[in-house]
Amino acid sequence: MSQFRRPAMLNPAVAAHIPGGIDPARRDELGHLTAQVILRETRASGDPAMVERLLGLVEEQGIDAVAELWSHAEPDTLPGTLWRLYTLQQTTRRDGAQAAQWYRLGLPTAQVAGAVAGVMDPPTPEHLNQVIDEVLSGFFIGDLAVALERAAAYVRVLVTGIALDADIRELDDAALSSSMTAVAANLQKLAIQFDRAAKLWRQAELV
Repeated sequence: MSQFRRPAMLNPAVAAHIPGGIDPARRDELGHLTAQVILRETRASGDPAMVERLLGLVEEQGIDAVAELWSHAEPDTLPGTLWRLYTLQQTTRRDGAQAAQWYRLGLPTAQVAGAVAGVMDPPTPEHLNQVIDEVLSGFFIGDLAVALERAAAYVRVLVTGIALDADIRELDDAALSSSMTAVAANLQKLAIQFDRAAKLWRQAELV
């Protein structure tokens, strides 16, 4: 396991007690605590500079550090939801051209989800990155439930596009089509998880 690096905006009193190679129970406790501290402090300050730092958290701290904090958390928890948002952000940034292609393909069929997601038409990699950053900003200082519902809608448009692309490719490359169908199924689960987290937040049960 790599040496743990402190994420931006951590309360120093909390961060000082995060060692490398912690046991799973302690890791989960710290994952929940750090997510709660970050959200509470960001919402209390409303500081755009703080939000900007959090949008670049993975680039600043590294994916391993962020994963160490939150990747083990369940999807219906605050740290688990935050991890999945950052994963979506990084996937979109890394594979923006492919994501934009699938989004364009899925949009005519998933128009309602597309309207909720709010990506400009025609979508470009830059537009997708902008929307994901807006979703993360909304998570930190806006209506968190609305931000998660927007993320879910964005993912559902992608799912539609991937499924349609898989159907198109089925005759020529059945293996690739099957792989893409599996990706779409996993993303559909992610959309459901975001919607579930939004509901829990409205019920004050996302912790």
